[in-house]
Amino acid sequence: MSDTRPRREQILDSASRLFSERGYHATSMRDLAGELGMQGGSLYAHITGKEELLVEIVSHASRQFDEALFPLRALDMGAEEKLREAMHRHIRVVADNMDSATVFFHEWKHLSPQAYAHVVTWRDTIDRFYRDLVQEGIEEGAFRATLDPRMTAHLILSAVNWAYTWYRPGGPMTPRDVADQYADMLLSGLGVRAGQEGA
Repeated sequence: MSDTRPRREQILDSASRLFSERGYHATSMRDLAGELGMQGGSLYAHITGKEELLVEIVSHASRQFDEALFPLRALDMGAEEKLREAMHRHIRVVADNMDSATVFFHEWKHLSPQAYAHVVTWRDTIDRFYRDLVQEGIEEGAFRATLDPRMTAHLILSAVNWAYTWYRPGGPMTPRDVADQYADMLLSGLGVRAGQEGA
């Protein structure tokens, strides 16, 4: 059955898969053309080069995380529930887009300085999102007042971001299962009761 999607969408999908499997530098334009059943020169009718594809893949992935996470700011729910939901949404984006997530987290370092700086800014924004969630929990009294929001956000991000290295869609655990287990472990250490038990 022929692929009826727009050619650019096909190119981006193939680039995500090849960059994920082989790495950005190890994937040539000839490799990409072969994957698509095209002549190498024909690709340049649609793109200017490999970096254009990398930039678009990374930009699209960052928008997916933004669209999944940032609406949570306006929801009326407690910090614990909001953190659990954020982790689920974060892992869901990874699980639904394994190739592009792998490229996003692993290959972004190959971007040109301007595009690289954009990703660094995005990472700071996501870090701030999770720090704010932790601070919200501290102010609610749900999380220990002695927590360092910055270090706690880094711990959360380490868990959810690195899911791309081991999670396999279709396996025994859904993204919700993974998020719930992560959240259970983290929240047991973040809560006020944990601080009281350790005193």
